[in-house]
Amino acid sequence: MKQPSDDTGTIARSAGTVGFAVMCSRVLGLVREQVFAGFFGAGYAYDAFVVAFRIPNLLRDLFGEGALSAAFVTVFADYDSTRGEEETWRLVNNVLAFFAVFLSLLTLVGIYFSEDIVWLLIDDDKFGAVAGKVALTQMLTIIMFPFLILVSLSAVVMGALNSKGKFFVPAMASSFFNLGSIVGGLGFYYLFKRLGYPMIAGMAVGTLIGGSLQLFCQLPLFKKIGFSFRPFIDLKDPGLRRILRLMLPAIVGLSATQLNIFINTRFASSCAEGSVSWIQYAFRLVQLPIGVFGVALSMATLPVIARYAVKKDFVSLKDAFTSSLTMGFCLSIPAGVGLWILAEPIVRLLFEHGRFSAYDTLQTAEALRFFSLGLFAYAAVKIMVPVFFALDDTRFPVIGSFIAVGVNLLLVYNFIDILGHRAVALSLSGAMACNFIFLLFVLYRKIDGFSFAYVAKGLAKILLSSAFMALTVYGLAQWCSSWLVGSLPAQISSLLVCIVGGVVVYGGLLYALKLQELEMLVGKVIVKMRG
Repeated sequence: MKQPSDDTGTIARSAGTVGFAVMCSRVLGLVREQVFAGFFGAGYAYDAFVVAFRIPNLLRDLFGEGALSAAFVTVFADYDSTRGEEETWRLVNNVLAFFAVFLSLLTLVGIYFSEDIVWLLIDDDKFGAVAGKVALTQMLTIIMFPFLILVSLSAVVMGALNSKGKFFVPAMASSFFNLGSIVGGLGFYYLFKRLGYPMIAGMAVGTLIGGSLQLFCQLPLFKKIGFSFRPFIDLKDPGLRRILRLMLPAIVGLSATQLNIFINTRFASSCAEGSVSWIQYAFRLVQLPIGVFGVALSMATLPVIARYAVKKDFVSLKDAFTSSLTMGFCLSIPAGVGLWILAEPIVRLLFEHGRFSAYDTLQTAEALRFFSLGLFAYAAVKIMVPVFFALDDTRFPVIGSFIAVGVNLLLVYNFIDILGHRAVALSLSGAMACNFIFLLFVLYRKIDGFSFAYVAKGLAKILLSSAFMALTVYGLAQWCSSWLVGSLPAQISSLLVCIVGGVVVYGGLLYALKLQELEMLVGKVIVKMRG
């Protein structure tokens, strides 16, 4: 029987550290969405904001948690292991300067063509027919476009810090983004209200403030590990060229989710007003477990996998990957089950305040349920795709992304008239599930097999425990049904009863079934508490 390696513990510890920081960020992200819900509800203003933020948010996910970060970590780890410190920091300076210039030009182009971009994203008959909505969306797009520069430079700094074993501060950087967005956004909201400008534009300015904080909060630690800023651009630098070579196809390979969201924005804008907002609120909720589980494990696994790839140690690489994938299932599957059962009370508690109505709660909860179906696939793809980067092969993530886009289009086209905005969530979940299955079998062949039996055995234990958890949570929700629609304290306490009850049953049964990754995590927690 396969025993957890030392790297399983290393990944678990790093993922725990990153997971806590990412959870802080996601929680603050939820607070940010609560601000939007309370001040703007679901409809005119927030629909415009969501569409306007699509382009910078697309590239934020690709660069901040995707292509640039993963490609840079792969090359940086190679330089840090095989070359001197001077050459390594020279590479960092070149990358920072290149992307600062390139993305500044891209931002100017985006601002110039902002109106065309908006019309590309929206449905003319519904979204475009509302007076002033397109003009507002264009204005917000122009304000937020420079966010691209900030988040891309932040991704380079984050990648270098991760490769040096520094996970907490980079992971907390997103918390600073959300904090700056909330505080700065509300400040400009009230300022613009007094000046007679659209108040939603204040939240757009807050996005730029948050992006600046996300970058600058990492710089003190970056300097501490040896970085000195000496900008220059050398397009012939083999390190930069390798990063670009990895990035270009990887942008497509990693972008299945974001490309599908981009496409589905147009479908959502063809539904009832508020549909774009409902989908965004629901996706924000599902991003919490994706970030805590998928992104955390991905960030923690990539440096380990990259080292083994450089050394050609494929036995250890396989062990590290299967342990990471099992941990991803262990966390994401029960989270998806819980979100399906508790979708409505969760949305009600978090968002049903101010301008956000009971009807908005029902519609957002329906979208959340369909997103939860694909949660395991979202997390697994986050773990698997960086493995292809470490192996210096981005062809298959590209193919997987095309499969995902095709499945997404097929589902949303056929179900949009039947399910409305819910079809968007269903199609994204189906697309990610297909992407996951494709990448899993390709990776199996690429690394000459890994222990499917080990993963399947762990998955069986997880599914059994999740089934008992589902029965427990459903029973508790029925018992607490009157409290779940009561006062705020009643909603909080009853929802906590449901969640804690489910966690206890799931964790207890899974520990009794001796899932090795869970045993190791619990053991390390006990040792830490005793020490």
